[in-house]
Amino acid sequence: MSNEMYQLIAIIIYMAAMIFIGWYAFKRTSNLTDYMLGGRSLGPAVTALSAGAADMSGWLLMGLPGAIFLNGLVETWIAVGLTVGAYLNYVLVAPRLRVYTQVSSDSITIPSYLESRLKDKSRLLRIASGIVILIFFTFYVSSGMVAGGKFFLSSFGLDYHAGLLIVSAVVIFYTLFGGFLAVSYTDVVQGLIMFLSLLLIPIFGLFLTGGFSETAASIRDVDPQLLNFVSGASFLGILSAVAWGLGYFGQPHIIVRFMAISSVKEVKGARRIGIGWMLLSLFGAVATALVGIAYYHQSGSTLNDAETVFIALGQIIFHPFIAGIMLAAVLAAVMSTISSQLIVTSSALVEDLYKAVIKTDASDKQYVFYGRIAVLLVSIVAMILAWPNNDTVLKIVSFAWAGFGASFGPIILLSLYWRKITAKGALWGMITGAVTVLIWGNVDALSSTLYEIVPGFILCWIVTYLVSLATYQPNAEIDREFSETVEILKKER
Repeated sequence: MSNEMYQLIAIIIYMAAMIFIGWYAFKRTSNLTDYMLGGRSLGPAVTALSAGAADMSGWLLMGLPGAIFLNGLVETWIAVGLTVGAYLNYVLVAPRLRVYTQVSSDSITIPSYLESRLKDKSRLLRIASGIVILIFFTFYVSSGMVAGGKFFLSSFGLDYHAGLLIVSAVVIFYTLFGGFLAVSYTDVVQGLIMFLSLLLIPIFGLFLTGGFSETAASIRDVDPQLLNFVSGASFLGILSAVAWGLGYFGQPHIIVRFMAISSVKEVKGARRIGIGWMLLSLFGAVATALVGIAYYHQSGSTLNDAETVFIALGQIIFHPFIAGIMLAAVLAAVMSTISSQLIVTSSALVEDLYKAVIKTDASDKQYVFYGRIAVLLVSIVAMILAWPNNDTVLKIVSFAWAGFGASFGPIILLSLYWRKITAKGALWGMITGAVTVLIWGNVDALSSTLYEIVPGFILCWIVTYLVSLATYQPNAEIDREFSETVEILKKER
C-alpha cells in the first residue's frame, strides 16, 4: 500500500467520525436553543476545547510555524498577545456574559443580547450587529473552504474543486443537522488531534536533530538572530502583534461558547483547560518550527513552502498512517473554524434578522428548520466565492479579526461592567470601530505601521462612552438586570 493511500485512509476515518458526531448531535437537538446554543449544557472541557479549536484555525499549524521558520522567535509576539487576550476573556467576559445573557431575556446570540441588555426598541443595533456578522463570516467561511481545497491539492494532488466540495460537504452536513452541539463536539475531537500532533512532532523531531543542544546549535548556524525575540522588531511592531489579544472580546464564534456553558462555576475549569491547551499547542507550534529549521539545515535539503513545515516533518518522522492523522489535524483546524462561523452566521440570519425583522410567530421547529436552511444558503454563497481559488478572498481574514474585535469588543466589555452604556452609544461605537478598521486596514502606510485593531478598538470605546453619556436616561429594568447579574455572580462564585 502506498504512503498516500495510508494517509487517505486516515483522512477518511476522520471525516467519517465527524459525520457520526453530527448524527449523534442531531438526535439531541429539539429546539432553537439546542440548535443555536446547545441548550446551555456544555461542560468545562467541551467549552474550552471548542473555543480553542474554533479560534485557532490553520494559523496554529501552518501560519505560525511557517512565520517562525522564516523569521525566528520574533514572530511569537502574536502568540503572547493571543494567550493574554484569551486568559482575560475567560476572566472578564465568560462569567458575566453567561449570567447576563440568561438574565436578559435568555438571549442566545450576541446581537439579541445587546438589544435586550440596552433595551433598544428601534432594533437598529440588533440588525446592524447581525449584518456585520453575516458579511464578515460569509467571507471568513469562504476563506476556510479555500484552505480546505488547497489542502487536498497540496497533500494528495487532488483537484482543488474536488477538495473544496469534500470539505464543504462534510462541514455542512454535521453543522446543518447537528447545530451547535455538533460543532462543539467535533471541535473537541479536532482540538485534541491538533494538540497531540503539535506535541508529538517536535518531541520525536528532536531525536532526528540530536537533542536540545544540537538543535539550538544548528539554528544558530543558520542565523543566531532566529533565537532572538526582538531582532528586527520595532516597538509598534511588537505592540501590533500583542494587540491581537484585544480581538478576543469581540469574536462572536468564540464568546458564544461562554453563553453555552452549563454554569458560572464551570468557567474556572474551562479556563484552566482552555489556557493549558492553548499554551501547550502554541509551544508545540513554535517548537515544530525550530526543529524544522535544524532538520533542514542538518539534512542540506530545502523546504519550498515554509507553512508546510508541520506537514513535512510529520511525513518524515511517522508511519504514513500516523502522518495521515497529522494531516487530519490541519484539516481539523480548518473545519472547526468553518463550522463555528457557520452556526454563528446562521443564528445571525434567523435570530437577529429574520426573527427580529420579518416574522416572530413561527414555531420552534420552524426556526430550527430555518436555521438549517441558513447554514445551507451561507455555505453556498461561501462556496461560490471560494470556487475561483482567488487569494483576494483570504485577504479579508487579515482584518476580519480586527473588524470583530474593534466593532464588538469594547461594547461587550462596557455592557457587562457599565450600567450607563446606551443603545445609541453602542450603535455609533460599533460603526466607528468597523469603519476605522476598514479604512486603516486598507491604507498600506497605516496598516504597515500599526495593526488596525488598536485605533479601531480605542475609537469604538471612546465614541461608545461619549455618546452613552450624552444619551443616558435612567431605566429601572436595566438597573434591575444589572444588579441581578452581579448578585447571581456573587452567589455562584
